[in-house]
Amino acid sequence: MINTILLGILGGMGGSETLLIILALLLFFGGKRIPELAKGLGRGIKEFKDASKGVGEDENKIEEKK
Repeated sequence: MINTILLGILGGMGGSETLLIILALLLFFGGKRIPELAKGLGRGIKEFKDASKGVGEDENKIEEKK
């Protein structure tokens, strides 16, 4: 499952390249730090989406006032 998600994200990379990246991540960060990094990345993406929605709503309110 993880490989299919990574392959969808990374495009035309094969299984061996994906495996090599996963092994490199394990070596650099260790097994305990990877979930923490993924959780932090997910929070950052969520905050970015929320902020971009807020900007769009603010623009709509400004246009309605004109």
